[in-house]
Amino acid sequence: MQKELNLKEIFTPTVILAALGYFVDVYDLLLFNIVKKESLEALGYTGAALMENGMWLMDIQMIGMLIGGILWGVLGDKKGRLSVLFGSIFLYSVANFANAFVVNLEMYAVLRFLAGVGLAGELGAGITLVSETMSKEKRGYGTMVVAAIGVLGAICAGIVSKFFGWQMSYMIGGVWGFGLLFLRMGVFESGLFKGVKEKHIQSGNLLMLFYPLHRGLRFAKCILIGLPVWFIIGILISFSSVFAKELGVAGDILDRNSVMLAYGGLALGDLGSGFLSQLLKSRKKTLYIFYFFCALTIGIYLNLNHASVTLFYSFCFLMGFTAGFWAIFVTIASEQFGTNLRATSTTTVPNFVRA
Repeated sequence: MQKELNLKEIFTPTVILAALGYFVDVYDLLLFNIVKKESLEALGYTGAALMENGMWLMDIQMIGMLIGGILWGVLGDKKGRLSVLFGSIFLYSVANFANAFVVNLEMYAVLRFLAGVGLAGELGAGITLVSETMSKEKRGYGTMVVAAIGVLGAICAGIVSKFFGWQMSYMIGGVWGFGLLFLRMGVFESGLFKGVKEKHIQSGNLLMLFYPLHRGLRFAKCILIGLPVWFIIGILISFSSVFAKELGVAGDILDRNSVMLAYGGLALGDLGSGFLSQLLKSRKKTLYIFYFFCALTIGIYLNLNHASVTLFYSFCFLMGFTAGFWAIFVTIASEQFGTNLRATSTTTVPNFVRA
């Protein structure tokens, strides 16, 4: 009976919505990486132009995420966490769906920018709500569920893109996003946020993250904690086929497969780090353990000279697992600042890491 009660306390409507929102967030973010070659070829680009424009579109999307991280963070502390959750999901759902109908590079760039802005808000708003609606003892489980379910969106993107064309894959992501808007009706605003608004405490001032100096250093440390995760996913995994070629791996490596394996490992790693932090009652000790194995697997991966395809893919999975402290990372970012700055910090930190 106690176990059932605990599960109900963890799998709250807020946690479920935040997890599904992050699922669609990751789906769209990784879907573009997976289908950009196919979609740009449909627009008539080949060879060097295809690679150059693909990287340019990625830069445009990341600029959108950087701007969106600041925008949604400030709005989350000024207008409320739910308003950001609704607005960000709506924006990236519209942009995601519209990506299926691009007719030129300029239109693609505008939509990837808007998608980036939208994608920047969901995770921060969701984690902030989870942190403020759950007790300190249980919020680690809540953020663990959000991160673990969310990263499965990358695996889903790989599967969907394999069986459907790039246009249908974009439309599916958009439809899923619109479905989340209906689920939002069962979620309530954070009581802590309402309390701050009633007391008329200054909220959502971005400059307060940088001043005084000790607060600025704390903000910078939060960003640095998450950098290894995105280095693995954004560089080592996203360009795994390039690394494999340079290392002389005996066989063809597909980025799609590497992404799916790494994110499968990441999902399990988020679960593992979440449970370990609750067991040790220390997020810091858990980070040290995962950092050690993270550095170890990166070092081995970069020296897999003439490895087999199976061994190379195995280390893609292992690197993903050791990078599975994303849940702890965003929880730490949420806990380092007061309610009046929580949405701003929780939204800007992961987006600064990614962008």
